[in-house]
Amino acid sequence: MADLIFSLWWVVPVVVILVMYKFVLRVFFGMIIVPDDRIGLVVKKYVLARDKRLPDGRIIAIHGEAGMQAKALAPGLYWRMWPWQYSITMEAFTIIPQGKLGLVKAKDGAPMDMGRVLGKPVDCDKFQDAIAFLDNKGQKGPQAAFLTPGSYRINTFLFEVEMVPITQIHENKVGIVTTLDGEPLDKGEIAGVSVAGHKNYQDPMAFINAGGMKGLQEDVILAGTYYLNPWFVIVEQVDMVYIPIGYVGVVNSFVGPEGKDTTGDSFKHGNIVKHNEKGVWEQPLDPGKHPVNIYTHAVEVVPTTNIVLNWADSRTEAHELDKNLCTITVRSSDGFTFNLDVSQIIHIPRNEAPKVIARFGNMRNLVSQVLEPTIANYFRNSAQKSDVIEFLANRIQRQDDAKQHISKVLDNYNVVGVDTLIGDITPPPALMKTLTDRKLAEQEKITYEIQRNAQIERKEFESAKAGADMQPEVVKSTRQVEINTQMAASKVAASKGEAEAKTINAKADAEVRTIIAKADAEAKTVNAKADANATEVNGSAEASKIKAIGLSEAEVTKQKTEAMGTEQYAIVRVAEALAAHGIKLVPDILVSGKEGGGNGMIDALIGSEMLKKLQTANDNVIIKPADDKTVD
Repeated sequence: MADLIFSLWWVVPVVVILVMYKFVLRVFFGMIIVPDDRIGLVVKKYVLARDKRLPDGRIIAIHGEAGMQAKALAPGLYWRMWPWQYSITMEAFTIIPQGKLGLVKAKDGAPMDMGRVLGKPVDCDKFQDAIAFLDNKGQKGPQAAFLTPGSYRINTFLFEVEMVPITQIHENKVGIVTTLDGEPLDKGEIAGVSVAGHKNYQDPMAFINAGGMKGLQEDVILAGTYYLNPWFVIVEQVDMVYIPIGYVGVVNSFVGPEGKDTTGDSFKHGNIVKHNEKGVWEQPLDPGKHPVNIYTHAVEVVPTTNIVLNWADSRTEAHELDKNLCTITVRSSDGFTFNLDVSQIIHIPRNEAPKVIARFGNMRNLVSQVLEPTIANYFRNSAQKSDVIEFLANRIQRQDDAKQHISKVLDNYNVVGVDTLIGDITPPPALMKTLTDRKLAEQEKITYEIQRNAQIERKEFESAKAGADMQPEVVKSTRQVEINTQMAASKVAASKGEAEAKTINAKADAEVRTIIAKADAEAKTVNAKADANATEVNGSAEASKIKAIGLSEAEVTKQKTEAMGTEQYAIVRVAEALAAHGIKLVPDILVSGKEGGGNGMIDALIGSEMLKKLQTANDNVIIKPADDKTVD
């Protein structure tokens, strides 16, 4: 126990010092020690002079008046702060952590200016010098200035600090700003015009001094971190305006200077103005993301690719522009009512999109005000000019006519009509039954014809099969016919050969006889020539005698010979000689050569011999050749 007491000997001096500080130094010397992480807030309980009183309406003393003192005690040692005159409160430093900012509200100061909600910033070492704040006419109430992250010696008697998160605008978002302080908006305006120098609304007084207006602002802030005083601005985060590929965004601005229409007198359906002017901008937004203030600018997304619109009860495209369109009901000239599905393909060029929006406001109005009545009425009028059957039969032509008519109409509205397509056509059930029955009858007729042709083909097949089965017999018969034909041909050939042989033999005999006859004739000629030569030799004397007499006769004979021919003349002379000797001029047997030819005297001799033989058998028979043919 003694050892323990001995080891704690140092406690006694400490206790003595504390007692001395508490009772001796504090009371008799007014000593105050302010720790390093604290400030001393001083309240002066009373003053000796009667003239040092706080002015009316003030709660913080800056000139030694009794009450809460503007001047705080920084960390350190202070004397003459007697407890009966001063009350000291140790207050921790004001720490603004990262991601926060400190909003400051002054409990004392000059009154706010008329119409203002924030106190003007004054030089006061970021609110750490309360005396400077009050001396520089710092205003009572919420302050436009604020504290960024850090550690501050703030006199909480004068200033109340509220920590709020810093403003962070996320990616693909924009911040739409509404200011709570500034000049009032001009009449007819809905948003404040853009002013410079306020660092994206982080400097409220720069905004106000530049003439910034209170209320909705035209300018937006983009993604990032901002020190924005929520007592000055309210920020709403919205998505950027996204324009997909194949679309453009037509901007209708509600703010900006009044612009001059760029379309001229030809377009009378609204103003098309330049960028940043009030009205529909002539240049649309191209595909991408755009930081647009949706409260000051309306963006109508317009497709620039082909758009298909269906007039059908059960079919709607993804864009849903045809959501309220339905099947078209038409009436034909013959009084039938039937339904018609139609698809219309349109295209809006990029540079024409602002005109379409200026005229109709949006794409749905274009469909309901132009396309729906135009197409429906066209097909109703077209159907009334023909009956149902003709309408169905001429579908392609009607489709082409519809395309041309509708394209011409849409061209007046800055829209291109790409194509018009007729879909399902639902004729009246009664007519369909009639057509179906007719078609079935035609099909049955075709079926019967096919069956008949099949039977004929089957018959031909059976016949061919029977013929194929008889083919061996047919081949055998054919072969037999060929054999018989060959045998007959052989016999004919044999007969012909025999006949030809006989003819050859006959010709040979005739030739032999002719040769013999010619030989005899030649022999006789030779003999005659010999006799003539003898006669000539013997009668040369006599010839000379009668030469003179015969010259005249010879001349006559020569002329007759030349006129009649030698042979004919000889025949005449023979006839005269025969007549002179009492011989018959026409023989009992006439023998002539083939085709009138002959050998003259030789044939006559042969005929004479034949006559003698025939007369022996029958003296009254006369043989006359037929057709001048020689009878052997």
